[in-house]
Amino acid sequence: MEQENGRGAEAGPMRWNGWGDPAQAHELPRAVRALLPLLLGRIRRPPAAPALDEVRIAECALTAEDIAGFADVVGSEQIDASAEGRIRHAGGRSTLDLLRRRETTQQVPDAVIRPGSHDEVRDCLALAAARDIAVIPFGGGTSVVGALDPERGAHRAVISLDLRRLSGLLKLDQVSGEAVLAAGTTGPEAEALLSAHGLELGHYPQSFRYATIGGFAAARSSGQNSAGYGRFDTMVTGIRVATPTGDIDLGRSPGSAAGPDLIRVFLGSEGIFGVITEVRVRVHPVPTERIFEAWSFPDFASGAEGLRAVAQHGGGPTVIRLSDEAETAVSLAQVGRIGKALAKGASVVTAYEGDGIAERRERTAALLAAAGGTSSGQGAAEEWVSGRFDGPYLRDSLLDAGVFCETLETATTWANLQSLRTAVANALREGFADAGAKSYVMCHVSHVYPTGASLYFTVLAGIRSDPLSTWLPVKARANDAILAAGGTISHHHAVGRDHAPWLAQEIGETGIRILTAIKRELDPRGIMNPGAVVGASAPLERIG
Repeated sequence: MEQENGRGAEAGPMRWNGWGDPAQAHELPRAVRALLPLLLGRIRRPPAAPALDEVRIAECALTAEDIAGFADVVGSEQIDASAEGRIRHAGGRSTLDLLRRRETTQQVPDAVIRPGSHDEVRDCLALAAARDIAVIPFGGGTSVVGALDPERGAHRAVISLDLRRLSGLLKLDQVSGEAVLAAGTTGPEAEALLSAHGLELGHYPQSFRYATIGGFAAARSSGQNSAGYGRFDTMVTGIRVATPTGDIDLGRSPGSAAGPDLIRVFLGSEGIFGVITEVRVRVHPVPTERIFEAWSFPDFASGAEGLRAVAQHGGGPTVIRLSDEAETAVSLAQVGRIGKALAKGASVVTAYEGDGIAERRERTAALLAAAGGTSSGQGAAEEWVSGRFDGPYLRDSLLDAGVFCETLETATTWANLQSLRTAVANALREGFADAGAKSYVMCHVSHVYPTGASLYFTVLAGIRSDPLSTWLPVKARANDAILAAGGTISHHHAVGRDHAPWLAQEIGETGIRILTAIKRELDPRGIMNPGAVVGASAPLERIG
């Protein structure tokens, strides 16, 4: 089939110093404003953030010859060296990123380059390597681990390689149930293109409205439907990558024993080896029916036991999620149910779609009830699904009100789940207490496996001093606790620069040497995303 372009489903530009559509930014709900002083004490509202035209940035370090060289590849109209364009590509959307966007002086790339094809990406990388220019691949701009920081490393300049022109459905094999999507295609675009053929990918992380197919692959994303369709990396059957030293096109059959699976090398690579330009994924028919059901549990422990039973039995919901007592309370407060919010209890959301819904629901209900759960009907589950993608707007509102709000996530086995949750929650609370700040820690399980589950923490804190300098040691303390308690440094947010110092503890020094050896071979000049995943360029020199 001919390429089909999905631009009609594109979301508008994201707010430059916050999340999502600027028109959707809103004040905190009254019920949340009433609850916050009870949790965090008196909160001091921060000074107003600068307007975009008040931000100071360094002069562009690219020469006229550099810009002319890129113009020869992509066309002069696809090069943006304006202050606004550079500021909009100054990082991702973690809380640290957004706090930096509130500063008057900011670090930004020297220019934004927008290639429109795999060949243009390849040629841009070759030119950047020849001219000693660092390259930061940029999709939807939704990284929350520092993977999009405009770090030039030892290079004389840095560009943001914006991939949004690489958008569309390139190929569809309905017989085999596979689709090839350009890497810059957003989640909504991909689903709009596939739905025209009665199909869907079914990958819905919270960043869905803005994140791209290439970003899903580069970060090993996981979405809310993971219980039904798996993580994004399990959906990928093929991949095309442009690197500074050559092209790679992988995945010719549904299974192979032709050596190690090189596709997995690029899933989770976050642009340190090259740029993912095309992704082949398995797709399935659009479900004709969806059923939702919420459950309440006496506590997190009994809810986790219910999720374990469901995951190990198999054939359960498409979505299953457990919120602990603290998160359940805040969720209820957001919709004005203060009385219930102050009561103790955990909550579970389930959703079913596809075939055999009645049987799967009945089986799951029996397992959840046996663990102490009580069905509370469809309402709360439907409310969660309808507001699922609006959560980050609440974080912006909290920051505007002077409340620090950040997330981190991990995963472990069922046997270790409670110990890990306690260790991380304690590290967060104690870290903020040592800094003289009151905090409120929430946790949920959103991804389950037969052998274990993820843990996703959200922490609120009333920080009276500089939130950046306060959070960094708390985050380090939490990361140390994760690894000491047997968790992974990241379940689905990836490594970026924020987690790079802890990666060796998880994969070992030999693992780091493997990754740096691959990087040295594919990116010998070290221009690709310096400092991300494997840290600075020193490891390349160590094994050279």
